[in-house]
Amino acid sequence: MPLGGIALAADFAIVIVAATVLSYAARRTGQPTLVAYILTGIVLGPVLLGVVTEEQLIEVMAELGLGFLLFVLGIEMRFERIKGILRPIVNIAIGQTILQTAAAFGIAFLLGFRGMDVFIIALATVFGATPIIVKLLDEKGDLKSLPGRIDIGVLIVQDIYLVIVLALVGAGLEGTAGEILFDVAWILGLMAAMGAASYVAYQYVLPTLLESVASDRNVLFVVGLAWAFLFIFVAEALELSVEVGAFIAGLSLAQLPYSTELKERMRPVTDFFLVVFFTSIGLQLEADYLLAYWQEALVASAVLMVGNFLIMFYLINRENFAPETSFLGSINMVQVSEFSLVVGALAVTEGLVDEPILGYLSVMALVTMTISTYIIIYNDWIYEQAAPYLERFEDEDQRDASLSITEDHAVVVGYDPVVRETLPVVREAFEDVIVVDRSVDNVDELESRDVDFRYGDIRHGEIREQVDLEHAAFVLSMARPPSVNRQLVEETAEDTFVVAAAEHVNEAEDLYELGADYVALKEVMAGELLGEYIETFAEDRDRFRESVRESMDRIRERGTVPPEPPREGAGTAADVSGGDGE
Repeated sequence: MPLGGIALAADFAIVIVAATVLSYAARRTGQPTLVAYILTGIVLGPVLLGVVTEEQLIEVMAELGLGFLLFVLGIEMRFERIKGILRPIVNIAIGQTILQTAAAFGIAFLLGFRGMDVFIIALATVFGATPIIVKLLDEKGDLKSLPGRIDIGVLIVQDIYLVIVLALVGAGLEGTAGEILFDVAWILGLMAAMGAASYVAYQYVLPTLLESVASDRNVLFVVGLAWAFLFIFVAEALELSVEVGAFIAGLSLAQLPYSTELKERMRPVTDFFLVVFFTSIGLQLEADYLLAYWQEALVASAVLMVGNFLIMFYLINRENFAPETSFLGSINMVQVSEFSLVVGALAVTEGLVDEPILGYLSVMALVTMTISTYIIIYNDWIYEQAAPYLERFEDEDQRDASLSITEDHAVVVGYDPVVRETLPVVREAFEDVIVVDRSVDNVDELESRDVDFRYGDIRHGEIREQVDLEHAAFVLSMARPPSVNRQLVEETAEDTFVVAAAEHVNEAEDLYELGADYVALKEVMAGELLGEYIETFAEDRDRFRESVRESMDRIRERGTVPPEPPREGAGTAADVSGGDGE
């Protein structure tokens, strides 16, 4: 290997090891790992140790990392998360974008920044920290709460705005006002064309493509990567930024039933590139750049955190939400996002601003993300202290009560012949029933029966979050692996009625000890049913024949041809959780 290649590999190894150590320390202290990745770059780069100096490595890391960051952002954007509150979400997000941009512009101007510096700072500091907010709310169980849903909705709108900003900044706009306006219109037109193409693919290409490969999760992973790189290639061919193509690729996948499974398969790769990108930010900074405006950054951080809270509280309260919802939804969104570094780094690359501006944004992001982490963790306690002062905002006509959150619903895990027979009974008993299954062969049938279902592995945390397992009133699981049913019993609430399947008596005993309300041993159930038929035969032949005719009618309704055996690697109805342990 050439000496340059050895140096490159050594630098890369140093980055990964250092990021691992610092991210472990961050988790132990309750800090976001993104902060640890940025600090890794600062420690290894010119600011402190200066041990990673390969410019080629830094450039490649930044380019790939940013593309995958935006791909993950796109694939996270499931619009069903904000179903029912779309109109107030859009109103809040638009108002927040305008007011916070104006506030950031005014603060930067008062602190002495001028020209393009003020413009980039104002654009960069308007975004919320999507990965941090989502992760912390998920860990607290607040993601499905009304404040959580409002925050997610605002973040979705912000992310769309972010991609537009990145496209414009990445174009390095310059020239007369007329030329700039033409370039802006041209870029937005190209983005709209790519968006339209992705929508057509989502409607007519992706469902068939992913259905044909979803049974093999390794192939699904490769197809997802190929789809991302296809849109990245198209974006570059159109002279748009890489991140625009990556985001649109992720967005087209996000609305499909296979998106959660695909995202889980891609998580190790995307997590790796998150490390890569945010470390590259720190590596680009020098001590002089980082400290050039540190005092201004601290002042701006304090003012913007307070200002962001007040703006969000006003906007949420104006949409007639209760003070508690307004307060919690606002206090979760006070930080300057890691995406400020994305915009800043791109502006530096395009020559729009100098490196000290990126240092200014980095200090703000590190300070506000660190503080806001603890604010989100203790937001309920903070609200309790502030509640007496919020009574003036109470209103009997506030809309919170009219918005339903999925709870007291039924969750059915697996779609095998047993569930196929019992599902109608469950749907009669519960207004909301969600089926989780990862057999591709069942997708069409579930859609044709108008069943609310999630394609994926119930062991994936996001699947359990999507079906709101902890608030379910009833859980029926026909999953084969005993560990899956044990996990379901342990994670449901005490008052949830849980029915689980077991193949052996000792498994049934374990589930009963954990708190399952009923454990179905399939062989025992079949034996009991056969015993009932024989008893009927002995007591009343006519009733027996009538029961047999009814059973035959039900079989004919389902079809007499037995299903084909599953393909190798496919998830079966009994193996709904991914019991192969992958």
